[in-house]
Amino acid sequence: MTGRSLAYLASLPTDMVKGIGPATMRRLGEMGIDSVADLLLHVPRRYLDRSQLFDLSDVPLNEEVTIGGTVLSVRKRRLPRNRTMTDAQITDGTNVITGVWFNPYVKIVEGSEVALSGKVERFRGKLQIKNPDMARLDGGDDSLLIGRVVPIHPAAGGLPPGRMRTSVDNALRRSRPVTEVLPVAMLARHRLVSRDKALGDIHFPDSRDDIGPARRRLVFDELFRLEVALALRKRAQIDDATGIEHDTGGGMVASFVDALPYQLTGAQNRAVGEIQRDLAAPHPMHRLLQGEVGSGKTVVAVAALLTGVQSHYQGAVMAPTEVLAEQHYLGMSELLEDAGLAPYELDPAGSAGTKSLFAEKSDRSEPGVKMALLTSNNAEVNFLPPGTAKRADVLDWIRAAEVDLVVGTHSLIQEGVEFARLGIAVVDEQHRFGVYQRVQLREKADGYGPDMLIMTATPIPRTLSMTLYGDLDVSVLDEMPAGRYPVKTLHKTKSPTDLAEVYDLVRRETAAGRQAFVVCPLVEDSDALEAASATAEYERLQGVFPDLQLGLIHGQLRPADKDGVMHRFRAGETDVLVATTVIEVGIDIPNATVMVIEDADRFGLSQLHQLRGRVGRGAHRSTCVLIAEPTTPEGQERIAAMVATSDGFRLAEEDLRIRGQGTVFGTRQAGSKDLKIADILQDIEVLVAARDEAFALVAADPDLGEHPLVREEVRAFLGRDVDWLFRS
Repeated sequence: MTGRSLAYLASLPTDMVKGIGPATMRRLGEMGIDSVADLLLHVPRRYLDRSQLFDLSDVPLNEEVTIGGTVLSVRKRRLPRNRTMTDAQITDGTNVITGVWFNPYVKIVEGSEVALSGKVERFRGKLQIKNPDMARLDGGDDSLLIGRVVPIHPAAGGLPPGRMRTSVDNALRRSRPVTEVLPVAMLARHRLVSRDKALGDIHFPDSRDDIGPARRRLVFDELFRLEVALALRKRAQIDDATGIEHDTGGGMVASFVDALPYQLTGAQNRAVGEIQRDLAAPHPMHRLLQGEVGSGKTVVAVAALLTGVQSHYQGAVMAPTEVLAEQHYLGMSELLEDAGLAPYELDPAGSAGTKSLFAEKSDRSEPGVKMALLTSNNAEVNFLPPGTAKRADVLDWIRAAEVDLVVGTHSLIQEGVEFARLGIAVVDEQHRFGVYQRVQLREKADGYGPDMLIMTATPIPRTLSMTLYGDLDVSVLDEMPAGRYPVKTLHKTKSPTDLAEVYDLVRRETAAGRQAFVVCPLVEDSDALEAASATAEYERLQGVFPDLQLGLIHGQLRPADKDGVMHRFRAGETDVLVATTVIEVGIDIPNATVMVIEDADRFGLSQLHQLRGRVGRGAHRSTCVLIAEPTTPEGQERIAAMVATSDGFRLAEEDLRIRGQGTVFGTRQAGSKDLKIADILQDIEVLVAARDEAFALVAADPDLGEHPLVREEVRAFLGRDVDWLFRS
């Protein structure tokens, strides 16, 4: 059979391979092995070196070894419960060993030459090897188990390693030589072995020295495919979408920055500059703004949005919760007010008032920046008194470009919300949205590509992956504003002593006039899960703190009730707020200085980091207490990571290591993944090389017309997630 491309092998089902019938095919499919190519890329997890034969006179005990010799005698015996035992005496000329098999189907012939692999032990003073793998040495037996470096493949669908090994061997025999797809010059630059050799050596190496180069080549291939797709996507964002060359020389942004009651940090200034350069370019921006909670992402985002406004475009901010959307709306309104950029107030009938809401701060005659809030339950504008705007009117004003900035939730991407001139879209807490929701927001601009700014306090694995791959431009706010203290993080158990210390901390802080959060993983008690529930903890803590005012908030409350709870907490009427993760984002209470997280090992690192970020937002030192007794290694690692660092990127990297990178193009954040062989943390140097080569290749050959095999392979392995990249 002639050589085949990997893309072609990806089109062949596994039952094309000798020995794979419907049942085995189904079991392989359960593990995501659907094609011959998938089978070839199901690489061994470890290897046994059976290439060296040991003499029985000095064979090590209780270690994996291979021995060879002549069969002196064979005996089969029946055991109770219909079991069969076969034992054979074998000599290598220096000593004798007994091979024992509890297997009725073992075939060993007296006088034959054999090799056995397994662990040798002493039994009643004599050498013995139990259930060894065996191969004939005198009959031309081409064994996959003896006299070589033996691959141990991950079990798939319950199939034993031996069955996997045989299936891979049969697939390789029919597929080789596998066609090369990379240019010769690229192989030479990075000292890569051929693909055919890599596939042969990764599964059945002649020596252990062959494994490293084989894996490196397959890792490069895997990363290169992804990087080509990402380069194509980034190019499509530039070529297929008409960008906006925003006016970055207007005075609105400067007025806004000058009016701030504090100086921007160096990191904020750097991020504003990077974003301004993007906005001035003729292609859409696609940038990630990463910064710790309280590092000033909102101010940077407002500067970007005002750039759009002074260029006569609209801006949109999409937040994952109503609470966060309302907080952004109020916070941005206050920032505009302080900068003298707020609009004149109109009466409810729509006629202009005689004075500006902020006349004492500004003598402007221009109308100012008009903002709207749009959620499922609320519609407001900053040029009418609260509660007087009608939803239908707000939608009309957005449609007619009579509103400059719109802050909202998923409501922004619903049918009926139409922007006249959407120029900049900001997505906050991006990990709470799917890929396609961000695409839907971007598609609210008709005929051109709006600039996209994605904000996060903690990149989760998938986002970190994309960042490392180079799909996103990144701005990092790695400085905290002056006067902010880092949050001290403690790990406590549920022991009476530890809990008493936690409660004393809450009492001290509340006695000083400050407030505390207590977060639980469940709303109500569950028979299936042993974890703290907010409702039960609320009742219990009323007994612990009879002199304090407690509040309870969770996702099952009506919106009006949630608003009431949060209003009382913001106003300082509540000392301790018992909550679920509904407060994970969007809660800004500078007076809160204690965060207690019950059963903290039940939360992911991203959630824990976000919850910790609810405190430490004011001028007082704050503490986060993780109450946990983790029973799994992963849980223990998460708690240890939280105590060790507050750096979002370091935590994201740790999360990536623990959970896996997820998929780059798909919607799953962890678990299922594009990468079957590579590890982007371990293989960072190969990643950089693959990225550079992929982006250079796409720059020189944008439609991959000169590299059809690369084109076919990207489509074959990334499927419909990238089909749109190849549409004419």
